[in-house]
Amino acid sequence: MYASAIDTSSLGTAVGSSTGSTSASNATDPAASQDRFLKLLVAQLNNQDPLNPMDNAQMTTQMAQINTVSGIQELNATLKGMAAQYSAMQALQGTSLIGREALVEGSQLGFDGSVGKGAIALDVPAGEVFVDILGTNGERLDTLDLGSLGSGQHAFEWDAGTLDPARVAGFSIRATNAGQPVTATPLTRLAVASVGFSSGAMNLQLQDGRTLAYDQVRAFM
Repeated sequence: MYASAIDTSSLGTAVGSSTGSTSASNATDPAASQDRFLKLLVAQLNNQDPLNPMDNAQMTTQMAQINTVSGIQELNATLKGMAAQYSAMQALQGTSLIGREALVEGSQLGFDGSVGKGAIALDVPAGEVFVDILGTNGERLDTLDLGSLGSGQHAFEWDAGTLDPARVAGFSIRATNAGQPVTATPLTRLAVASVGFSSGAMNLQLQDGRTLAYDQVRAFM
């Protein structure tokens, strides 16, 4: 009986049971796949029908198939290496964020002792910017005059003195330019307590106990 066309679907697995089980690394190694292909090709050429030999087109097609299989395996190996490097870089970056302050949207103050910390983001420059510190009963505890500010993010601090930080509900912003209101976004400043990873994504645990995804943070200080 003469050999038929080579079946390249088995190139990723061991050939024959007499050689025992093949390791996973050999099963996916492009060089090992090419070696198995060449052995199959030589066996087919030795056992082909002399009256009906394999034509050049068929040979070329099968050579292209093994090249495709080898190329995909090499690409997969490259992508796995890149993923491992990215994970290592992400872990290193996450470690460097511990202790830094994260800016997230919100109107609460992050306290460091008696000092409350916050920030604002302005879409356009403002001639006058005021920050009102609000109490838990809705009362205005204090007002900060930040003066004239350009567009972008700006941090501020407020000394609560002897006031219990638990009595502070947050802050609001009043920004104008030439008498016209300017859109201002309140930002909470909170220290990063720890960093974790879940399903390949970085998560940050903040000083107030909240856990946020990395992409939920607008900036770091």
